[in-house]
Amino acid sequence: MIRAETFRYVGLDVDEDSLVGHYELDGRHFAERIVFENVTCLRRPAIVAVAHLWYLLAGLSYYKAGAARHVDLGDTPVGSHGRALLAAALHDGLGEFSFRNNLPLEDVVISGGVDVVTFLPMIDPSRVLIPFGGGIDSVVTVNELDHLNRSLFIVSPVAGRFAPLEATAAVTRLDVVRATRQLDAQILRGDDNFFNGHVPVTAMVTALAAVAALASDHGAVAMSNEHSASAPNVRWRERDINHQWSKSWAAEVLLGAALEERVGSEFVVASYLRNRSELWVAQQFARAHQYHYVFRSCNRAFTQRPGDRASNWCGVCDKCLFINLILAPFIERQALRDIFDAEPLSDARLDSSLRSLIGLGLEHKPFECVGDPDESAVALRFVSQSPEWHDVTRLGELARLTPRDRVFDELLEPEGNSRVPAHWLR
Repeated sequence: MIRAETFRYVGLDVDEDSLVGHYELDGRHFAERIVFENVTCLRRPAIVAVAHLWYLLAGLSYYKAGAARHVDLGDTPVGSHGRALLAAALHDGLGEFSFRNNLPLEDVVISGGVDVVTFLPMIDPSRVLIPFGGGIDSVVTVNELDHLNRSLFIVSPVAGRFAPLEATAAVTRLDVVRATRQLDAQILRGDDNFFNGHVPVTAMVTALAAVAALASDHGAVAMSNEHSASAPNVRWRERDINHQWSKSWAAEVLLGAALEERVGSEFVVASYLRNRSELWVAQQFARAHQYHYVFRSCNRAFTQRPGDRASNWCGVCDKCLFINLILAPFIERQALRDIFDAEPLSDARLDSSLRSLIGLGLEHKPFECVGDPDESAVALRFVSQSPEWHDVTRLGELARLTPRDRVFDELLEPEGNSRVPAHWLR
């Protein structure tokens, strides 16, 4: 395939309850539409300023189709921190895309753009909007912040809402602020001349959540990205490639600076789980029994086309295996089998996937939202020593091959940096 020459940011339309971003790739027009529910008018200056940040990030879904050598921002409000965020999102957020397509993007030139004006909205810091995906991470954030005034933020495709996500959200009994996302049909349909690959979608959702928070009188956004989201999958061309870059500490810091540049420092967007391990999250989730039979983390339940969505855990993908593994130290085996209607950990056909999760695979860590190999290895060692799993002898055999640099109790304590404000903590 031949790379495009120029990707242009044509303009952002802001209506009372919707955003439409317009882009061009060598003259081919794309548009993405977002419609919000339970918000006030989006035309307030601070909201428009943040909406332009979403517009910058959302463009990467269309940029990747041609991987143009030149990105023209036109008269889009960018600012120095917004420019730094966009550059990182292009180079690091599209890192997996570059790696899989063997398509280095070091030659991309970003031009244009204008400075931003800072608007200081009136906010209530005690009102927190929580982006909710229906998995264990966002459930734990909701539960841990129950001393605050919380609402959920859910992004739905125009093709129809995700049933397991909605069922899990219903258990929280919290109000929902929703954004329905309509990708350009050309991207959904595909084209033989398009490049395909992963985009930093969590960064886009975070920016949308910031828009939704300001438009629904929330003073903060609480993300649910753990410490291990910063761990890269593989090193390629002197660059770390991280499937979860837009969930990483680096992305959070860049996004925080870009937001502060537009709406000041009082409006906080931070990950509540930033200094926590996947194991700690699993431990907390295991105590939230009301969610055990409704939550879903299997990606096959969240495809764009409703007819392709799995009605249950598939039991064979890397995500199913990983969630099964990290919950196994905290939930009894039979209960875990009832939740999944399967038992990925005892499935010998998934041996290669398990090896990859714990760092013994022939290749890199899976390009999935899974913990780092150290966390998985520690969980496996713990499970392999449990009497109720002794019959699955291969777990012990694999566990003995893992390095013992980390220990179980250590991973249940905070580690690393966090931008969480003090009043979020109990």
